[in-house]
Amino acid sequence: MPIPFLSRPPRVAVIRLAGVIAASRRGASLSDAALAPVIERAFRKGKPSAVALAINSPGGAPVQTALIAGRIRRLAAEKSIPVHAFVEDVAASGGYWLATAADHIWLDESSVVGSIGVISASFGFSDLLTRHGVERRVHTAGKSKSFLDPFQPEKPEDVARLKALQEPIHQSFIAQVKTRRAGRLADEDLFTGDVWVGRQAVEKGLADGIAHLVPKLKELYGEKVRMAHYGQRRGLLRRFTAEVIGDALAGVEDRALWARYGL
Repeated sequence: MPIPFLSRPPRVAVIRLAGVIAASRRGASLSDAALAPVIERAFRKGKPSAVALAINSPGGAPVQTALIAGRIRRLAAEKSIPVHAFVEDVAASGGYWLATAADHIWLDESSVVGSIGVISASFGFSDLLTRHGVERRVHTAGKSKSFLDPFQPEKPEDVARLKALQEPIHQSFIAQVKTRRAGRLADEDLFTGDVWVGRQAVEKGLADGIAHLVPKLKELYGEKVRMAHYGQRRGLLRRFTAEVIGDALAGVEDRALWARYGL
């Protein structure tokens, strides 16, 4: 008499990581707090043969990125489960950091990946205030408390300090890529913030090949492989709040990140 559970096909947990990476839970952003239960369920439920990451992200907050990627790696090591990343439109900056949490990275011919660098962007309004006769008054205890004040002219010493803050973050990013892609990277400088498309990225060693999620998983785990999908859920009130009330400035910032890659 056959024992049904012995003949069950392999099961792969698919985690969707789509959106800008940010500490807040605005809109469809990715944060470690929001993704923690999703990632935990994916690795622990049903003894999966593998975990697949469906990634579409232009990046965002570096600490949240490191926390999410670190959680994936800890669970993969604890459960001895291989991880595959499948990049859709883009996995750039923090999005590519997330991809390096996988053992193998797969792209579409037109996927944009890379941007291994650190960026900080803001606005300057000092001339606007002057034209409208508005006087800015700032009083601080500590000479650096008004660091990069957008309502004051930019100071060279502030820019130098910002670059000094960015450098260790950039070095952490480089270390992550070199560790996770060890032995596969091309012998050239890939850490300038540049991006590559599809096969270019494969040739640079930033990815392992061109493949889509479903056919590749069937190739690796058999035609009868079962896929269980996991992603963030938003209740009706939260969706209403994000879509109707929303933070307009945050939305502009998010769209600007996507626009850097033509999306």
